[in-house]
Formats: sequence, structure tokens, C-alpha cells
Amino acid sequence: MSILPQIAFLLIFALAGFFLYKRVSFLKRNIMLGKGETRNDQPEERWKTMLLVALGQKKMFKRIIPAFLHLLIYVAFVIINLEVLEFIIDGITGSHRIFAPFLGSFYGVAMNIFEFLAIAVLVSCVAFLIRRNVMKVERFNKPEMKGWPAMDANLILVIEIILMFAILTMNATDQILATRGVEGYTLLNGLFFSDMIQPLFLNMGDGTLVAMERFAWWFHIVGILAFAIYVTYSKHLHIFLAFPNTWYSNLKPKGEIQNMPEVTKEVNMMLGMPVEGGDETPAEIGRFGAKDVNDLSWVNIMNAYSCTECGRCTSECPANLTGKKLSPRKIMMDVRDRAEEVGKSIDLGGPGLEDGKSLLGDYITKEEINACTSCNACVEACPVNIDPLSIILQMRRYVAMEESGTPAQWNAMFQNMETSFSPWKFAPTDRFNWADQLKNEETK
Repeated sequence: MSILPQIAFLLIFALAGFFLYKRVSFLKRNIMLGKGETRNDQPEERWKTMLLVALGQKKMFKRIIPAFLHLLIYVAFVIINLEVLEFIIDGITGSHRIFAPFLGSFYGVAMNIFEFLAIAVLVSCVAFLIRRNVMKVERFNKPEMKGWPAMDANLILVIEIILMFAILTMNATDQILATRGVEGYTLLNGLFFSDMIQPLFLNMGDGTLVAMERFAWWFHIVGILAFAIYVTYSKHLHIFLAFPNTWYSNLKPKGEIQNMPEVTKEVNMMLGMPVEGGDETPAEIGRFGAKDVNDLSWVNIMNAYSCTECGRCTSECPANLTGKKLSPRKIMMDVRDRAEEVGKSIDLGGPGLEDGKSLLGDYITKEEINACTSCNACVEACPVNIDPLSIILQMRRYVAMEESGTPAQWNAMFQNMETSFSPWKFAPTDRFNWADQLKNEETK
């Protein structure tokens, strides 16, 4: 028997592994463009969050129909990949269905389960294509979803459909050859779904069937390897990043806005209070807030790469619902696009972050971030606990503290906060006058 197929498989497998390693290294470097942030507290709560939200898809089920369809694809992705292990071993050793002799009759049961999941994926992907392109669900047709984002989503769904057809074609032709007693093919105890399409191939000769079965096998395994690489360029990177992203979720109460460490340190020093890291004033004070991706934390950038562009955040955003330009989904897409741009520039020996561009201004406008009401609806809606609000607040801090570029009404409020300790321009001693006035009216 020729070992050329095994050599070809090993070369393809090694090549896919190389490209995947390069891309993962690129993504890791881009994520680490952000500032350091430690989130290792409450490990038990973090594991619980990851298991419920990423693995259990708890937040997906706020919308039951897409959640159920997504669950079918998710379960199929996990379980069918067990069969990929057999593909890889067969490709390396030159065997065919290497697990069949060891599993006996259970192997046929497992194949039927895999085929059922393949059909479930087919139905779900067709349903998602209809939702996007026929029903035109509003959140999939926002301005930021034009062009590549829409094509990317459709392309993934079409690829998944083709890969599932490849599985069914491979099994159907394989079982016809086994029934005819062709050497090397194992007769299974009936495969419900692929048996239904066998009539399409019954009139073909053995040589043609072998060619079709081998083509479907190669197409499926090479397609999976290519898909694994493509995913790292796609919004579907959330398949893998959802797990670390939920583990590193912000566990603080949703209404709590984090203080700026730089400001806290300065205030503590002025008040003579202990300062973490000593009382020494740094030679150069860091930037207040965020202007570019390197001013954000690495968690913020990982959030951006974890975004699946589902638009649940934008569909819940009160600012967006009232016609404002703010879209939390676009904020995450812009952070990811900027990180990609900087990363590619660095790899090509370019200026990187010093290219004259910045996240704020060239990607995200002040009008967008000023429209945010800080309500946390986007954070609550996200199926994988992405936090667009954190990024918005950091950019607003930069505009306020570095550029003094906030709207005039905001500046008046800030001044009142500094002088009167409230947004309104009256003395702190008059704060409860309304209560006294109400009491006097009640006693009249």
C-alpha cells in the first residue's frame, strides 16, 4: 500500500499546525498590547461563571429560539470533534475507521449520533441563514455589519453546511462499498441519515465510489483544519476565547465604576494617606484614561477578540434604541480592528502605535462615547460577559482629563461636583432643604 496519502496528510497537518501557531502568537501579542491587569481573585466564583456562562451558555437562553439552534451547533461541535480524532489517527496510520474493531456495535450507535448532530447543524445553519438574509433580523443589519462582517457570518454558516454534507456523503458511499464486500470498509449496523441518501450513489461503480468516499474524507478533514485557521481571523474566535473571557469577567457589582489608580494615588499622597507602592512620585505620570489600544487593559482587548458580533448588546442599548450613534458592538469591533492594524504594522516593521492614528478619533468618535448612559445594559446582555462600558468610560476619562473636551453642560456639572459636592449649584448645607419644605407643607 502506498504511503503517499499518509505523507500528504502529515504535511497538511503540520502546515495547518504551523499557521495556527503563528496566528495564535499574533493574537496573544495583540492582546498583550494592553496594560497589565490582575484578575485572579475569587477563583471559585470565576470557575463557576465560566462553567455557567461559557460552557452552559446560561445567558444565551434569554432568547430561546436562537439559543436552542446555537446549542445544537455547539453540542455538535464538541461531540463531532471526537470523530476528528479518528480522522487524524486514520490519516497518520493509513487505517480506516480504526476505532470500529475496538468499540464493536457501539461504534454504529456513535456514528448514528454523529449523523443526527450533523443534521441538527444543517437545520440550524439554514435557519440562521434565513434569519440573517431573509427575515433580516434588525440587529444583524446595523451599519457596522455591512461588508465583511455580514459575509463572514454567512461564510461560516455555508462552510459548516458543506462540511456536514461531506460527512453524510462519506458515510453513504463507505457503507455501499462495505455492503459490496470491498476490502478495507467496515459494515455498520445501519446509519439512519446517510442510508437515506444511498440511492444517489447505488448505480456507481466501485472505483467511482472509492474516489467519492476518499474525496469526502479528505475534504472533511482538510476543511476542518482550514476552518480552525479561518476561525482565528473570524468573529467565531469566541468558540475558544469565550472560556478565558468569562473566567476573567468583572465580578464587581455592575453599578461600581472602578477608580483610576493614578488619581487615587495622587489624592492619597495629598491627604498623607498610605500609598501602595511607596510615596515616590513617578518620573512620568501616565496618561489619564484611554486614547489608543495600549491605554486599555489586556482584558479589554481580549473582550474585543471574544466578540461574536451577535448584536445583543446594541439591541439592548437605550442610546442606540433612541437613534444615537453609539453601538456597543461597534466599540468592540473597533478595538479589535485597531489592535489588528497595530499588530500587522509591528510585524511589517512599521510604526505600530506611532502611525498617527488612535482608537479614539480615527475609529470611535466622541459623539459615540458621550451618548452612553452607563446603564450596563450591554454588559448584562452579552452572552460571554464582554464589558464595552469599561472601554467607553476610559475613553471618556481621556477626553475629560487630557483634552478638557467634554460638553459644556458636563463641565458645569463637574465644577459643581468639585465645589458643591453635587451636580447642582447650591451649597452642601442646603442639600436637605427640600425635606424641610416638604415637612412644613405636611404640617400645614
